[in-house]
Amino acid sequence: MKEILLIKLGEIVLKGLNRKAFEDKLIKNIRRRLAKIGKFTVRCSQSTITVTPVTDDEDIDEAAECVSKIFGIAAFSRACTVEKDMDKIKQAAAEYLKDIFDTASTFKVEAKRSDKKFPYKSPEICNELGGWLLEKFPEMTVDVHNPDVTVTVEIRDFAAYIRAGAIRGAGGIPVGTGGKACVLISGGIDSPVASYMMAKRGLELTAVHFASPPYTSERAEEKVKELLEKVSDYSGRIKMITVPFTEIQESIRDNCREEYFTIIMRRFMMQIAERLALMNDCQALITGESLGQVASQTVGAMVCTDSVCNIPVFRPLIGMDKEEIIEISRKIGTFEISVQPYEDCCTVFTPKHPRTRPVLEKVIAEQNKTDCGSLIERAINNVRVTVI
Repeated sequence: MKEILLIKLGEIVLKGLNRKAFEDKLIKNIRRRLAKIGKFTVRCSQSTITVTPVTDDEDIDEAAECVSKIFGIAAFSRACTVEKDMDKIKQAAAEYLKDIFDTASTFKVEAKRSDKKFPYKSPEICNELGGWLLEKFPEMTVDVHNPDVTVTVEIRDFAAYIRAGAIRGAGGIPVGTGGKACVLISGGIDSPVASYMMAKRGLELTAVHFASPPYTSERAEEKVKELLEKVSDYSGRIKMITVPFTEIQESIRDNCREEYFTIIMRRFMMQIAERLALMNDCQALITGESLGQVASQTVGAMVCTDSVCNIPVFRPLIGMDKEEIIEISRKIGTFEISVQPYEDCCTVFTPKHPRTRPVLEKVIAEQNKTDCGSLIERAINNVRVTVI
């Protein structure tokens, strides 16, 4: 008796003529993510993906944990696989379900007969297996309305599968089916959540981080890498581009009026991020902004920052409050890292009274007091790349 994973597709099934491309990408993502764990065969048949260990050395628990974080999967189950023979199905079910039945008192049996050549129809499978389980576990009773355990038998083309319950998957669509985008990543709570949410919609991520030594420490950059490692559990590989930002921030401090510091800094960031996005075949930018959360996240401020961009800017958190964002950050494991006291460059030279309703023409005039073009070129020419 061999244990496998049965994966159910989510909204991929609604993709019509494009469905095969989405399925192929999901299978590719599953294979790549499982490769670091062991050897598994991944195959799709009848809208279900099966993950089968090649040898007995593969850890099915670790594989299940990995699969739970792959976008495009609605649900999955651990199941045992057995020959399509009713007697063997009954024997395997009793053995496989023993530990589960030890903690339950009621059950029901459901059957799905995709292979119509199998001699038992679905109701007959339920009756046969249900009666057998009652004999083997006399302390159990049948409850078809609200059972502790739902035993499902699937008769498919290659084998029969026995499972008890399903585990909710990560949802969304496979990473790589939505294109590529650059996310501006800081060490805070918001941008890792924004990264996760856009990866869930199929975007392959490149991360752009701005570092300002000596005002920011090496530990602050390591913190960002740790955050991206958590995000990559869901998104897969991320290219992290670290941009030296000290010279730009000092130039803003030395040449511009203090109340415009933050908005001009954001404009520089967006200009640099857009250049890097295009150099890396990305079609959009992603930020972790939430409307009204801080002074640089007002409508007026966003108008001023977006005016330097010629590609779309996605803000998946725009209508969320802080508690909603924190809830997701806890779910994906980034919150405890984000609250570590290693501040990023957004806290450098923060004005006491920032402009919340900036006028674009005045912002441009202030930014033009710096040697904008040369500063951007030097920053881009000195980036560092790390693969997460």
